[in-house]
Amino acid sequence: MDRVYEIPEEPNVDPVSSLQEDVIRGTNPRFTFPFSILFSTFLYCGEAASALYMVRIYRKNSETYWMTYTFSFFMFSSIMVQLTLIFVHRDLAKDKPLSLFMHLILLGPVIRCLEAMIKYLTLWKKEEQEEPYVSLTRKKMLIDGEEVLIEWEVGHSIRALAMHRNAYKRMSQIQAFLGSVPQLTYQLYVSLISAEVPLGRVVLMVFSLVSVTYGATLCNMLAIQIKYDDYKIRLGPLEVLCITIWRTLEITSRLLILVLFSATLKLKAVPFLVLNFLIILFEPWIKFWRSGAQMPNNIEKNFSRVGTLVVLISVTILYAGINFSCWSALQLRLADRDLVDKGQNWGHMGLHYSVRLVENVIMVLVFKFFGAKVLLNYCHSLIALQLIIAYLISIGFMLLFFQYLHPLRSLFVHNVVDYLHCVCCHRHPRTRVENPEPPFETEARQSVV
Repeated sequence: MDRVYEIPEEPNVDPVSSLQEDVIRGTNPRFTFPFSILFSTFLYCGEAASALYMVRIYRKNSETYWMTYTFSFFMFSSIMVQLTLIFVHRDLAKDKPLSLFMHLILLGPVIRCLEAMIKYLTLWKKEEQEEPYVSLTRKKMLIDGEEVLIEWEVGHSIRALAMHRNAYKRMSQIQAFLGSVPQLTYQLYVSLISAEVPLGRVVLMVFSLVSVTYGATLCNMLAIQIKYDDYKIRLGPLEVLCITIWRTLEITSRLLILVLFSATLKLKAVPFLVLNFLIILFEPWIKFWRSGAQMPNNIEKNFSRVGTLVVLISVTILYAGINFSCWSALQLRLADRDLVDKGQNWGHMGLHYSVRLVENVIMVLVFKFFGAKVLLNYCHSLIALQLIIAYLISIGFMLLFFQYLHPLRSLFVHNVVDYLHCVCCHRHPRTRVENPEPPFETEARQSVV
């Protein structure tokens, strides 16, 4: 059977330069078992079941406020998850009543997981057969420090399975930062003020913590893929382990500080937390209005102006939810076509962690001096010191990743050490001008991290 080739449009690649570069034919990608899809579905179902169980327990004990907040966090994240999957798969333009019904009863991830498993089993049975329809994909790759253009064939079935994986990656971030973060924070708060931790609440908090850590790790990976869209990126086990430790320490220390601060001040802490979230939420819109740019109209071809505005608002809410608990690894720019800043903005990262460190220190000091009735049998000074040290260790792992473990660190014009020494660079500009390095040595120095 003759094979039909399709070359996907790549607006970011210059066709003239692509033809001039030497192209290496890479091995065709092989399909792998969709473990990430199963894991994301397991987290969604586990967190939903444990949240509904706690809603039932709270209702039985006539704890109306606890029941209302627990159910609200579950419903909001579940609805956003369904909308995300529908948007990525473009189901509104397709005739799929069963899928839409499953999304309506909040079981969209389950039916999507079954579709992905059926697709995988179909590929496994036809492993020895060649697909009649394939696409040609080109990506850059760093091999021994040299940039090489690689081309390979991707079958439509493998591409469809990859689309399922990408949809679940985005779904996991929505669930983590719009559902698991507020759910985990609130359940920790309830456990602290009630001085009891039932098994059902422990299960819910464990699912929420795993979901948040997994979503934050995916956030880093997706940020690298978005910034370096022209490159084929591979993260090894050491890189993933470093990101996981960094994100786990950052999120757990941040959420525990928020819980202790809220338990100390009760309702007086609400204005501070709401103001903090609103500043993050409206920052991209203020920059957009000050720039005088028009609203991007190429997010989706079939979207109206209202649909585009809804998507931008949803993206901004997710961006604020991520930055409220950890660093988003991307800077949102509503005026750009890609909606994000693809540059390596060390200043944005430094500003975020500096502000968050000051906030955490202030909240920990409030807990230390005014939280006498929060934890009676524990040393407040020791708890405060441990939380700040944990946050500082997370920053250390973050710097370690960008300095030594980033897969494309050789592309950085300036690395972490250069940014930390920027003050010295400004103090001695004449010395650097009088003793310039040769171009070859400069490139070699920048490529060594």
